[in-house]
Amino acid sequence: MTIPLGILGGMSWHSTVDYYTHLNEAVARELGGHHSADLLLASVDFGTIRAMQVAGDWDGAGRLLADAARRLEGAGAEAVLIATNLMHKVAPAVEAAVDVPLLHIGDAVARVATRDGLGTLGVVGTRWVMEESFYADRLARHGLRCVVPPAEARHRIDEVIFSELTLGVVREESRAAYAAVFAELAEQGAEAIVLACTEIQLLVGPEDSPVPLIDSMAAHAAYAADVALGAAVAR
Repeated sequence: MTIPLGILGGMSWHSTVDYYTHLNEAVARELGGHHSADLLLASVDFGTIRAMQVAGDWDGAGRLLADAARRLEGAGAEAVLIATNLMHKVAPAVEAAVDVPLLHIGDAVARVATRDGLGTLGVVGTRWVMEESFYADRLARHGLRCVVPPAEARHRIDEVIFSELTLGVVREESRAAYAAVFAELAEQGAEAIVLACTEIQLLVGPEDSPVPLIDSMAAHAAYAADVALGAAVAR
């Protein structure tokens, strides 16, 4: 038996599919047989969320996700996860809306980094994740330092995410551009690179980086699976 988890997904649905797969595979490995994860999914319309992002309507986005989280809790979820890095910008609104734990993606990334003895992480994601403090601050709670690419590279990384990856498009030239950024971050002292957008793992792999990659989606799903199985405590 596992505790039921609520997934706030659809942002984009391409990575939500990977969350579903990773969670079920983790539970099946641990429990064997025909066991799978007990999951509830609220898959929002990413078009609506994306319009709010572009307009800077973070309060509206927070209300939308908070409402979806309440529905998940009402349906029986005993913990909730936001299946995207960027929308953790509104994590406080989601946490305030429910009485069950929110499994924060930053804590999941930190769990991997701490396990591997890392101190400085390169962060690659949407421009808000790279340029604002909400993500780095969460990692700093765990004693981790973040470095980010320069402005021109940040623009290119963000452009690839929203014009390609969230649409399910993978291009070789974009893979090469990301690999060049990874190399620059390693030169800045990054001991590992956080793929701090849950779609980036669709584009790159370990062979594209001179230092280890931390796949935030996989880390988050593993953390959630451990909570569901009783092997980790929700913070």
